[in-house]
Parts: sequence; structure tokens; C-alpha cells
Amino acid sequence: MAQTTTSQLGATAIAHLVATTSGGGLWVSSIAEHPPPAPALHHLNGGTKQESRSSEDDLTFHDLPPFPDDVPAAPLLRLSFKKLLDHNAEEEDRLWRACCDLGFFYLDLRSGSTSKRDSFHSDVESGELDGDALLQDADGLFRLGKNLFELPNEEKQKYDFNEQGSYFGYKGLGAGVVDAKGTRDFNEFYNVSKNDMLGIDERLPAPDVLRKEENRALLGRYCKRSHGVVSLILGLLNGKLELPEGRLEDLHRLKTVSGDQVRWVRSPPQPTQDAKKLSLGEHTDFGSVTVLFNRLGGLQILPPGEGSEWCYVKPLKGHCVVNLGDAMVKFTAGVLRSNIHRVVNPPGEQGRSTRMSLVYFARPEDEVLLRVLDGSKMIDEKRGSDDEEEAITAKEWILRRALGRRAGGDWEKSHGTEGARVRQ
Repeated sequence: MAQTTTSQLGATAIAHLVATTSGGGLWVSSIAEHPPPAPALHHLNGGTKQESRSSEDDLTFHDLPPFPDDVPAAPLLRLSFKKLLDHNAEEEDRLWRACCDLGFFYLDLRSGSTSKRDSFHSDVESGELDGDALLQDADGLFRLGKNLFELPNEEKQKYDFNEQGSYFGYKGLGAGVVDAKGTRDFNEFYNVSKNDMLGIDERLPAPDVLRKEENRALLGRYCKRSHGVVSLILGLLNGKLELPEGRLEDLHRLKTVSGDQVRWVRSPPQPTQDAKKLSLGEHTDFGSVTVLFNRLGGLQILPPGEGSEWCYVKPLKGHCVVNLGDAMVKFTAGVLRSNIHRVVNPPGEQGRSTRMSLVYFARPEDEVLLRVLDGSKMIDEKRGSDDEEEAITAKEWILRRALGRRAGGDWEKSHGTEGARVRQ
């Protein structure tokens, strides 16, 4: 098994601060062992009676320019966090379909909470499964992110740790690439380590605004509550796959060292002539489950199937967007889907506004091997008898993908399970 030679994710890897915008990484071969299927999505275009009534709900961010009605919208299912917490069988089936067919869905967090602890909540502290509280945390973090990005560039650049082999910290505008040609991206972001916020690992160097205890407490709550959503989803998928009880959750324990992180992304308005310029290139996510909050359009997915076209994911108030990452494809031999997506300029009048996103990336624990899991008949039937699995840990996989998308990285070795669907 390939091993990295330094502690690239911890504070010791970035003890000496250097302002950088380029760098390399450690790499081994990257092969999409289990390309995902391309099922029909006709059932995603419809909806339940609950969804048809949802048009009457207030799902709009009224303080922002409206999302235009004349652009293609992605056919995401809308799921209820409350119903999933209540073990509603129909809602669990819809979750399963969304994770197998598209790997993306909306999750309505409003009025969803529980104080119960059961097999799905074994790694979640009491009170952390609270959708309304998570929405409030997200509001607070959008405000904090705005303050963070308003810092002078020279201050933010102190926390770019790319040359130290870490993806935590700051990445400046244009410091990443979106294609094999080396075209620069059009966003800046800041990654905050879950391990740091929950006291699992040493504290990382950070700007004063992120060292304030009240802000660290807010980030810690957001990590716990986002991880609670992730744990619920993993538990439900574990049951559908008929894996041994707790198998997926045990690979993603909250208080164990992993690459889990909070990310703020800021994309300024692009010049009119560059309206189609990519802010973030085509990719699948590196880890297991992503919990995303955004308020302006720009995120696009490419649905499976020959001849499919890119379509926008419309932000909905009171909801997060959830999608699966590469690890879930690898663990399940492709039963579950990690779908390709990208970020472009927001559509219509929204394109004149600065776009901000808030993300929680849940990844397997650092030393977990990304390989097909045993114990599920469904996975066994999907697994090819001649498949050769790459021996790589979650830590190694995330590092080579993340650092490969930085300027000066190895683009060819930065791909995930999307395979040939990424345009060169």
C-alpha cells in the first residue's frame, strides 16, 4: 500500500508559514475502478404531492436577485430531514433512489430535529440532529466568511499551505486549475479542519477572525450538526445495502482524525465576455458525503446518459444540497453514484453578484482503505470478478486529488470516479 511520507494534514506539516500560489504533491495512479451507471432519470422530473405543494412555500432568497425561470434546472429530488429522522419508509426509498440514480438531492432541514439515539445516531451527540439549528449556524458562517474574505490578500496568503502538502487553509483567486490546459479558476476558498475545531488534532495557524473562541465554537457546532446529517444518511444507506450494522458509520466517526472540513468559497462576478468561464472545473467530490449551502446559482450537474446537458442546481431557502463522493462509489462497487458537477457564473441578474458557498465535506477516516466493502450481497453482485483495486487510503486519495487541482499540480492524477466524462 502506498504511504505518504509526511504528516500532511496536521499542524506539524505547516509549521512554517509561506505565501504560495503553486505546488505539487505525492501521487500514485488514479483509476476509476467502478464507473457509475447511467440510469434513466424520468422519475426525478416528477414529484410527490408534498413536492407539488412546495411551490407555495417560501423557498426564495428575497434579498438576492431572483434565479431566472428560463434556464435548465437539475432534476433533484427534495427530501425531508424530518421524515428521514422519523424513519418514514417512503422517504427512505426516495433517498435510496436519489443516491443510486444521480447522487444529488435537496434536503429540507426545516422542523427536523430529534433527541433520540438509535442505530442511526450512534456517533451523534444529543441535540446535534437539528435542522433548524444547522440553518442558523449556516447563516452565521456566511457572515463570518464574508469577514474572512474581506481581509487583505497578503494576510490571507499567509495561510496557503499548498507547498507544505496540506489542503487546509487558503487558496487564492486563480491558484487552482479547471482543465488539463492549466486554465486558472475564478474563486478563492478557505478550508477549516474538523480535527482542529473539535480538538482532535493540534490547532492550525489561522487569521485572528478564525481564532476567536466564539467563531471556533460556531464552526465546531456546524461540524457536529453537518456530521449528524451525514451519519443519518450513511446509516440509512447502510441498511439499504444490507451491510453489517454500523459498517459505513464506523468508517466516518466524528471524533477520529479525517479529512473532514468546512469550506467557504467566494466567486466574484465575472466580466461579461467571460460569462461561461468556469469558477470551479468539472469534477466529482473526493470523499463520502457533501453538505452544501448556497444562495446564488452557478452550481451545475451533468445528468447521466448519452447526450445529457449541463443544468443549474437552483438554491432553495431552508434546504441544503447533498451529494455523494468517490468513496461511496468505491465502497459499493458503483451501486451508489458520485455525479460530475462544476461551478460557472450565476445565471441572469445573479451573475452581477458575488457568489458565496458554504460546504461540509465528510470523508472516511484517514487510514481507511478505499476498497469494495464485504458483507453485502448487493455489492457482491455488482463487483467484477477481475476488478483490481488500488490500495490507497482516504488520506492519500484526497491529497492527490486536491493538490492536483492546484496550479503546478498533476491534473491527470487528480481525477476521481468520473472517468472519461471530464472534458480535457
